[in-house]
Amino acid sequence: MSARRMWTLYEPYHGVTYFAPQARAATDALGCRGGWMGYFGLRAAPLGAVPAEVVAASFYNFKLSRVARAIPTAWTIATPEQFLEARLAGVDAGLRAIFGDDVVGDDMIEAAQLAQRAALAAPIAGRPLAAANVALPWPDPPHLVLWHATTILRESRGDGHVAALVAAGLDPVETLVAFAADREVSDQQGWEAWRGWTAEDWAAAQRRLRDRGLMDKENRITADGSRARHDVETRTDAAAELPWEVLGDAGTERLAELMTGFLRRIVAAGVGVIKPHPMGLDLVKIAGE
Repeated sequence: MSARRMWTLYEPYHGVTYFAPQARAATDALGCRGGWMGYFGLRAAPLGAVPAEVVAASFYNFKLSRVARAIPTAWTIATPEQFLEARLAGVDAGLRAIFGDDVVGDDMIEAAQLAQRAALAAPIAGRPLAAANVALPWPDPPHLVLWHATTILRESRGDGHVAALVAAGLDPVETLVAFAADREVSDQQGWEAWRGWTAEDWAAAQRRLRDRGLMDKENRITADGSRARHDVETRTDAAAELPWEVLGDAGTERLAELMTGFLRRIVAAGVGVIKPHPMGLDLVKIAGE
């Protein structure tokens, strides 16, 4: 499917929102206490001054206590509107640092036009983060048009992924445990700390997955577990396919070509390959092709 391939290619461009040093500087300037407060504030700002419970539900695989360390305190430091202004300023500065004069180059203009067409077709029904970003005004510069398009596409896909996880009966921590087992991710403590789960939470999720036959007694993924994971990813891809159908084969292929070039420059700049991010190894592989 085009949906998964395109997600892999546009995710790092969207990721500049959180991982570029200029983005961190923008949230520090607001008065955020640490990177996590900045992350939650930037990503949740399109929803308005919502409580931690709404943010945790929307983002899905963060523990509520992790979110509650940042939200709603973030809204007392700066309004959602101020976070949105900082988000755009940080992205603008980060992309200009990576691409220089190419932010107004022919490739950037073409990619922005193609991505915007795709984003305008991204489903938003039942997808709150996507809908909240769609409601925001489009910026004017092509590199920011491309960024806004990738943000809509990313959140639309992400909301669809949450729906697939809920339908599969995988709760937030079970989702991470099953993914880590399926991909043979060894850094369990990194995953726990990154999303706010404890070793006890992780072990309890492993027990639940074993009880359902999705993991074995050695906490390895079973055939049923792999099938469940595959079904989630297949459903996620299918629910994210419409933008690429609308863009068409030729347009999608051209955008993929352009985004591959952009991805390599982002990776070369050291932005966006964050461990234990599930796409980290995939990004390194693509960037090296």
